[in-house]
Amino acid sequence: MNPQKVDRAKVACLEDLPNVGMAMAADLRLIGIHVPEQLVGREAFELYDALCMATAMRHDPCVIDVFMSIVSFMNGGPARPWWSFTEERKRFFKP
Repeated sequence: MNPQKVDRAKVACLEDLPNVGMAMAADLRLIGIHVPEQLVGREAFELYDALCMATAMRHDPCVIDVFMSIVSFMNGGPARPWWSFTEERKRFFKP
């Protein structure tokens, strides 16, 4: 969902999260994340590694940005566009 349209009080399913659409929700379900609350306390890089292992392929590193955005949001941060996490990801992730 577009981060500007997210209403924290109405987040009930994965597609209600900022930056998550049908495809990303399917990827999250593939790695065992079925409800937004399961993201609390998780680590974006671990989610990315789990997705890459589950699909037997390496995904675009921007997926990490999306994971960072939703983990941050579920830990109380504001709804922000995924690209606002790119610089932070680049400091830690060297492909």
